[in-house]
Amino acid sequence: MENKKIVFLVDYNNRFSYKWNTKPYRSGINKEALLIEFKKLGREVIFMPYTDLNFRDRKFFVDKVFLYTSQEDENLFYKSFVEDMVLGLEMIDAKVIPGYKYLRAHHNKIFMEIIRDVAPIPEIKNIKSNYFGTFEDFRKSADSFSYPLVLKSAFGATSKAVTLINNKREALKRTKSYSSSRSFWYDLKDYIRAIKHKGYKRESRHRRKFIVQNLISGMDRDYKILVFGDKYYVLERRVKKNDFRASGSGLINYTKDIPTGILDYAHQFFDKQNLPFFAMDVAFNGEKFSLIEFQALYFGTHTLETAPYYFIQKNGEWDCVEKESVLETEIAFALDKYLRRQR
Repeated sequence: MENKKIVFLVDYNNRFSYKWNTKPYRSGINKEALLIEFKKLGREVIFMPYTDLNFRDRKFFVDKVFLYTSQEDENLFYKSFVEDMVLGLEMIDAKVIPGYKYLRAHHNKIFMEIIRDVAPIPEIKNIKSNYFGTFEDFRKSADSFSYPLVLKSAFGATSKAVTLINNKREALKRTKSYSSSRSFWYDLKDYIRAIKHKGYKRESRHRRKFIVQNLISGMDRDYKILVFGDKYYVLERRVKKNDFRASGSGLINYTKDIPTGILDYAHQFFDKQNLPFFAMDVAFNGEKFSLIEFQALYFGTHTLETAPYYFIQKNGEWDCVEKESVLETEIAFALDKYLRRQR
C-alpha cells in the first residue's frame, strides 16, 4: 500500500473540513500546506470532489487510498450523501480511511456505543449503554434500571443533550422530551388512519433514538486525547460546580500531571482501531479509567493546534516532547507512518 496515491475527498465547497483554527472561517485544512508536507515524504496527493467518483470504473480505485471527513450540516443532509459515497467505496473494496463504521458513529452515539460493545477490550466496558428507538421502548423497561442514569440523545456534541436523571419519574419525563418526533401533518395523517382502519396501531410520536448509561461517580474531570500516529495530545477538562459533564465546560488546561496509566489505557484502545488519527474522552475517578466517547473523524483539532507539548512512547515509557505542532504536518506524518505499516 505504500506507493498508493492519496486522495482527499472534498465537499461541494472544495473543503476538507478538518481543522479548528482556519482562515477563512470553516475553510478546512490548508491544502497547499498539506501538499508540501506530503511532497517532503515522497507522497502523491490529490484533492477530489465526491461527485468525481465513478463506481463503474473499478480500475480507477485500485492504486489509491481515500480519505474523507464527515459533515455537521443542518439535518445532516450532506452527511447522508457522504455516507453513500463512503459505503460505495467499501463495497468495491477501495481502501478508505476511516472505515464506514466510524462515519456511521459520527453524530450517532448509539452506533458509537455498539462499536464499544463489540470491541474485545474489557477495560472500556465499565460504561454500559442501553439503546432505545422510541420512548415507548424505554417506558417498558424503566423499572429495571438502577438510578441515577446518564441520558444521551443519539445526536449532538460537546455534552449537548446529555442529562443526569435521578429516578424513574424524571427518566420518563426526560426520555419523552428527548425522543419527541412530532410532526403536525404526519401525526394528523396517522390519526386519520386510526379512525379509518379498525385495529390500526398508531405510530409513535417519540421516535428520536437515545441511550441511557450507568453513571461513573467520583469524576471531577476528563481528558481529551488526540492521537496522530504515535503522538498523544492531552487536554484536561474540569467539571463545573454542580454538574457532571466536563465536555463543553470551558474549564480546560494543559498539564503534564496526568493520571499514571491513562496513556497506556488510551493506547490500548487506539491500537485496536488500526487508524492514523483518533480522538478519545477518557475519565479517571481515582480507581479506574472510563472511555466516555471517541471519534475517528471530524473531531476538534484544538487540542493539537494549541498544545505546547505531546507525549510519545519510547521503550515502553512515555516521554513528553516540548514542541508545538502544525496540523497539516501531523496529518502527513501520521498517514505516512500508517501506510508504511500496511505493507
